[in-house]
Amino acid sequence: MKMYSEADVDASCLADRRVAILGYGSQGRAHALNLKDSGFNVVMGLRRDGASWAQAEADGLAVMEPAEAVRDAALVAFLPPDMVHKNLYSAVADNIAEGAALLFAHGFAVHFGQVEPRADLDVVLIAPKGPGGLVRRQYEEGHGVPCLVAVHQDATGDALKLALAYAAGIGGARAGVIETTFAEETETDLFGE
Repeated sequence: MKMYSEADVDASCLADRRVAILGYGSQGRAHALNLKDSGFNVVMGLRRDGASWAQAEADGLAVMEPAEAVRDAALVAFLPPDMVHKNLYSAVADNIAEGAALLFAHGFAVHFGQVEPRADLDVVLIAPKGPGGLVRRQYEEGHGVPCLVAVHQDATGDALKLALAYAAGIGGARAGVIETTFAEETETDLFGE
C-alpha cells in the first residue's frame, strides 16, 4: 500500500486547464468549491432546469449544461449518484476531449461495467473518506479528509499525476491519499454500507 502527501503532488498538470464537475450534491459541491478556492479553473455541468443550477451560481461557480461543460476539459469528475452515471456518460462522451481524464469518487459504475470509458481517456478515482460537508469544512479549516486513489486506465501516462493534483485541490493530500483499486474501493464501500 502506498500513501501520497502534498510533497508527492505536481498540481501544475491541471493549472489553467478546465476541470468539469458533473453533479452538485454533497461531494460535487465540496469538490467544486475546494478546487475553486485552490485556484483551479472549475466549471459545473448541471441541467439548466435542475435545482442545483441556481445554487452553484450563487456559490460563484461557472455553470453550463453537462455536454458543454466537458468540452475542452482536461478532467471530468462524475459526482452525481451512481445510478445516473451510465446515462450521463452516454450523453457527454462525444464531447469529452481525446486524452482527457475521467474521475469518479466511487468506483461502482466503472467496476460493474455501467460506464465503459473510451480507450483514449485516463480513468481515475479520488474517494474522500468522509461526506462532502466534512470535506468542505476540513478544507476551510486548513486540513483535509484522507482520500483513496486508484487508476483504472492510464491512456496518457499521467493518470496518477492528474488524480493526485485533484486530490490536493480538494484538500485530501493534506491528510494523505492511499493507493487502492477500483474493485477494492467499490467492494469495501458496499460491504461497509
